[in-house]
Amino acid sequence: MKYFLAIDIGASSGRHILCFIEEGKMKLEEVYRFENNVQMKNQHYYWNIDYLFGEVVAGIKACVKCGKVPTTLGIDTWAVDYALLDNRGQRIDEIYAYRDNRVDKLIHEKVNQKVFEDIYQKTGIQFQKFNTLYQLASDNDIRKTRTVDFLMVPDYLNYLLTGKKVNEYTNMSTTQLLDIETHQLSKELIDFCEVDEKIFQKMVMPGTSLGSLSEDMQKVIGTNIEVVVPATHDTGSAYMAAIEDNSVILSSGTWSLLGIETKTPYVSEKARVANFTNEGGYDYRYRFLKNIMGLWIIQEVSRNLGHQYSFAKLVEEARRAPFDGIFDVNDDRFLKPESMILEIKSYFEERHQMAPQSVGEIAYCVYHSLAHCYKEAIEELEDITGKHFDTINIIGGGCQNELLNEMIAKVCKRKVVAGPIEATALGNILAQLIQQGVVNDLSEGRQLIKASFEVKEYKGGQL
Repeated sequence: MKYFLAIDIGASSGRHILCFIEEGKMKLEEVYRFENNVQMKNQHYYWNIDYLFGEVVAGIKACVKCGKVPTTLGIDTWAVDYALLDNRGQRIDEIYAYRDNRVDKLIHEKVNQKVFEDIYQKTGIQFQKFNTLYQLASDNDIRKTRTVDFLMVPDYLNYLLTGKKVNEYTNMSTTQLLDIETHQLSKELIDFCEVDEKIFQKMVMPGTSLGSLSEDMQKVIGTNIEVVVPATHDTGSAYMAAIEDNSVILSSGTWSLLGIETKTPYVSEKARVANFTNEGGYDYRYRFLKNIMGLWIIQEVSRNLGHQYSFAKLVEEARRAPFDGIFDVNDDRFLKPESMILEIKSYFEERHQMAPQSVGEIAYCVYHSLAHCYKEAIEELEDITGKHFDTINIIGGGCQNELLNEMIAKVCKRKVVAGPIEATALGNILAQLIQQGVVNDLSEGRQLIKASFEVKEYKGGQL
């Protein structure tokens, strides 16, 4: 039996998921799971990258221990964050988390409306204050002077496994440093960051093999495994697993990524004003999408409640306590507030509106607000592209939330197809299967996914 391992690390957790093919269907097995959280240190938010790599190794060793040694493995993570290495190949310091506010000063002082517009035309990437472009430009002179190599987070984890340094295309596209016409680094934007172009690595596409684990890692893990670069941006992998043709794709997790897959980017003024982005995908496809705050909000609500309520329990409470009010889930105030619950209440109180009070009302309000935000984004998407979409394919862990699915179908007045759940891991594995010749191409891989996993449908108007 051949096994293929997806190591999928999100902003709140990571998993090692093994895949094998039996009777023409993909079978998945979660072998290892671990938490991931930002840490506050010296007034800044960082990722505990040493801990994360330790968990990456521990999960691989767990596969070996249970006798299911993967033929290949691939790592995907969130976007935009990066490691800087010195002339000895060592990390210079901590890896800043995108929720940190260190870029605020630079954006306030150096980035005006004209700069926003010019950068969008050049890159097709939406403005997010945490984009790598602004993070790099905010780095102090000491970091810039010492930097020899730039690696995105999954690139860095691959480097620790193999000793190979590359920059993977789909994640690099999120940096806002690539020219949308050439798919290469923009000299003008590198100059804006005041960094040396030489710090960047050879850019590779999903499906590239990095070869064996390093000799040291083979000793640690106890065997050799081929490392294949998937779409290392988790949304890039998730979109590879979308199964509905000509649909709006909603990758639902900590973030909601709502958009379409297209061979042609959209960089019109309408697209820029609506803050849509053109992220790079598999085989130079584009993910024309909008970033929406997503289930991060309910995750923080759960944390504020001391995790006394499971997500299933929060849905149950919400069903019993409908609440009419909605809030702007994309308001920056919800990016990293001290208390999400108090921030939501304050939003309504500042507008002299009734605020949700009970746990059920708060949860319902979050889900309902997300559904209305999706509706608005779909209307913008159709206006920009001149196309109509009858179906929303919700993929990722968030597609298990039946109440939210029902709300989306009702509010957006469209059919909702929910699944596959493990979209990111499946897309990660699909890149490995194509590289290994198990499936011929993306289209065949999607058909395999569709045949392997059940999905649920919700008709518009159901609630």
